[in-house]
Amino acid sequence: MSEERHSLPGSTRHPVPDARPVGGPEPTATVEVTLVLRRRGELPPPGGAPLSREQLAATAGADPQDLELVRRTLAAAGVTVTAEDPVSRRVQAQGSLQTLERVFGTSLGLVESPAPDGTGTVTHRQRTGELSVPGPLAGVVVAVLGLDDRPQARTRFRPAAAGARAFTPQQLGTVYRFPAGTTGAGQRLAVLELGGGYSDADLAAYWSRVGVTSPPTVTAVGVDGAGNAPDGNPSGADGEVMLDIEVAGALSPGADLVVHFAPNTDRGFLDALATAVHASPTPAAVSISWGQSEDQWTAQARAAMDQAMADAGALGVTVCVASGDDGSNDNATDGRPHVDYPASSPQALGCGGTTLHADARTGRVATETVWFHGAGQGGTGGGVSDVYPTPAWQSGVGVPPNAATDRPGRGVPDVAGDADPATGYDVRVDGTDTVIGGTSAVAPLWAALVCRLAEGLGRLPGPLGRKLYTGARAGAPTGGLRDITSGTNGAYSAGPGWDPCTGLGVPDGQALLDRLRAAHA
Repeated sequence: MSEERHSLPGSTRHPVPDARPVGGPEPTATVEVTLVLRRRGELPPPGGAPLSREQLAATAGADPQDLELVRRTLAAAGVTVTAEDPVSRRVQAQGSLQTLERVFGTSLGLVESPAPDGTGTVTHRQRTGELSVPGPLAGVVVAVLGLDDRPQARTRFRPAAAGARAFTPQQLGTVYRFPAGTTGAGQRLAVLELGGGYSDADLAAYWSRVGVTSPPTVTAVGVDGAGNAPDGNPSGADGEVMLDIEVAGALSPGADLVVHFAPNTDRGFLDALATAVHASPTPAAVSISWGQSEDQWTAQARAAMDQAMADAGALGVTVCVASGDDGSNDNATDGRPHVDYPASSPQALGCGGTTLHADARTGRVATETVWFHGAGQGGTGGGVSDVYPTPAWQSGVGVPPNAATDRPGRGVPDVAGDADPATGYDVRVDGTDTVIGGTSAVAPLWAALVCRLAEGLGRLPGPLGRKLYTGARAGAPTGGLRDITSGTNGAYSAGPGWDPCTGLGVPDGQALLDRLRAAHA
């Protein structure tokens, strides 16, 4: 291997807070990594017809010469390539820990750190500082993920207190006027999970209880060695998995639900997203209810995720992402506002949360306000990105400066829906009927709506995010959405038009379908 080396931009890792060293990993242990390669060309401008996978590969996939160079360079260094996907530009490789440390210029330790759900600890590899790559791979490899396998994300759901009022998903479909005569038939809805699992028996019991007479097909897909693995803890990841499936399935029972399970690492998250986006048939929507504050991601991991979501947009897929359940600080401890990633990506449809009081039978809304019960008590994530500038399509809606830095940025969320556990979702988890809230429920709600819009239109409507901003003006309601104008999430307040709590508002599904039809008449 050449002695020439180059730093890998954006790869700097900081120590995990409160981590405790527990020894060194076994030097000969096999470690698997994902390398992301540069695009061979630029994606076409958004707004055109969706590309096929073949068109995407030829336009902006990996260059065959780059793939050959990576194969040859890694082989010479003692690293084995185990899989390649030229369309998503990913190369899967493995080698001994000591070999990968040498090839990528790092040192890995073993640490114990607090579990992301706040219960107990997890043991994982940790690196600090920047990675480097062999000289021939400089500029060719844009991300190396998986060396450090710390937990990358947290769930975005909150169990309700005793006595909470609950809606079934179908009742919320009535409140939000999901288009009549549609079920999502003919569509695929992909769900990403970084832990937990579901049981077919629980789903069958739930569909029967809430009256889903023709339930969706639900298929589990394992990524990076993970799989459908319920742990029997309704307050853990199982709660997330069941909430996502039951909301999406009850609201789009005609769709095929494919649940992608991956390890809770940056590598697992990216591989699950890319696997879902590039599946055949192409999904209408991807639902993501996991995330973490922007500053807890490396720049290379965010860029890789952004590119995967840009691929989704080019293919016509809408990626719906929960905006967080900890108000404007996103569970950070520095006293500053933060937004959650990947909801803050300009490629995502960020989904915020409300408190809803409505007649479940008629759908008549009494009040709907921003969900926020105070710092540490739960509330919708939202605010202004520290990382992304204001997208051109969001420039006219009045996104305020970041409350901490006074700088402009991408505003989050884009849309909203019921998320308060006190007005939460009637679900079943690990054999128990319960009530759950959180923006975790809003992402699958919007993903289900996208499937029903796709059925009603006879084509994929995505990427829906930027389309919703067409014609949007500061301080004014937007067609196809009902404006939420009251409440706060801590550092930001709701008001007429777009705001950093509930975005453009909650869906009026039928009006949104009519708007999209008119736009393509």
